[in-house]
Amino acid sequence: MAFDRTLIDKYEAGGELLAKAIRGLTREDFLAIPPPGESIGKWTIQQVVIHLMDSDLIAADRMKRVIAEENPTLIGFDENKFVSNLFYEDQSPGEAATIVTINRKNVVKILRRLPDTAFDRAGVHNERGRQTLADLLKTYTNHLENHVKFIHAKRAAMGKEMW
Repeated sequence: MAFDRTLIDKYEAGGELLAKAIRGLTREDFLAIPPPGESIGKWTIQQVVIHLMDSDLIAADRMKRVIAEENPTLIGFDENKFVSNLFYEDQSPGEAATIVTINRKNVVKILRRLPDTAFDRAGVHNERGRQTLADLLKTYTNHLENHVKFIHAKRAAMGKEMW
C-alpha cells in the first residue's frame, strides 16, 4: 500500500496551528495554572508549548536517524523531568512556536523527497519497540494536534477562547 503523503502536509501545518493557538496571550495567561478537576491537564500553556518544541526537536532527530541509519536506537525521555528541570517558565512560547514551525518545514523538505518505501524504514525505541518512519510521523502529527486541543481548552477555562 502506498504511503499517504497528505500526512506530510498535516505534519507541516502543525507549526502554524500551534502559533495560532497561542496568539494574543499574555505572560500571565501562559503561566496560569489550570483549574483543578478540569480535563485539560495540569500543565500551564507555557509548559505545553515548550514541551511541544522539545518533543518536536526530538521527533526530528528520531525521524532523521530512521532515514539515515540502519535500525537505529531511539531513546525515550521523561517529559515531566524536562518540564521540572529545564526552566520552561523562562523560555519564550513565541520563539518555541517559531522553532516548531521552522523545524517542521526543514524536516518536510527531506520527507517530500523520499520514496514511499522509505516510510517503512524503522528504528527501535527503548520503551515502545519497533517504530517506522510512518509511525513516527503520525505520532508526532497527532501529538501536537492533541496538545493544541488542550491549549484551546485552557484558553476557554480562562475566558480567552479564540473566535
